[in-house]
Amino acid sequence: MHIASDSFAPRERIPAEFAMGVADGFGGNRNPQLHWDDVPAGVRSFVLMCIDTDAPTDAATVGRSDLQIPVEQPRAEFVHWVLVDLPADLRAIEAGSCSDGVTAHGKRMPPGPPGSRQGLNDYTGWFAGDPEMAGEYSGYDGPYPPFNDLRMHRYFFRLFALDIAPLPVGDGFRVADVWRAMHGHVLAETAVWGRYSLNPAVAA
Repeated sequence: MHIASDSFAPRERIPAEFAMGVADGFGGNRNPQLHWDDVPAGVRSFVLMCIDTDAPTDAATVGRSDLQIPVEQPRAEFVHWVLVDLPADLRAIEAGSCSDGVTAHGKRMPPGPPGSRQGLNDYTGWFAGDPEMAGEYSGYDGPYPPFNDLRMHRYFFRLFALDIAPLPVGDGFRVADVWRAMHGHVLAETAVWGRYSLNPAVAA
């Protein structure tokens, strides 16, 4: 199985139109185009995730103009998108079809391929203490790495072919629920990643 995007080249910079954050505020926050092929026999559904593997672990260092977050700071994953129950015959998601713009407090009913369900992303926790933004963030919300981070962030779009449908997760599910539910049901996995930074000191 193989996944690619018409919106960015593998391992290259993700355009700002697909990011939640840009240098002067919010970006286009459109989901990128994704397409896949070489699907194994017996697929009943797909799961799609977008995960930043380079999120800082010390929140006190984020967004400060008086320091730069060092590359060597320990990192954690930040979930930007999780979809389940993508139809077995689906082979592409078009750019902007699931997200187009930033929605304060989160999207209530994000659009998606027929039959699919979208879980909560990690902006739900990140914005929890911000009255202007706090809410439940479902569906795709794109890159917004700290402007003072010296590490280039990588965003992995991971696709899983499953032998079950629907996936047994309830409303308001998160990526941890998906990992548990699809255990033992993955027929194949593929991924493509792009990079993004808001720090002018980080190489393009």
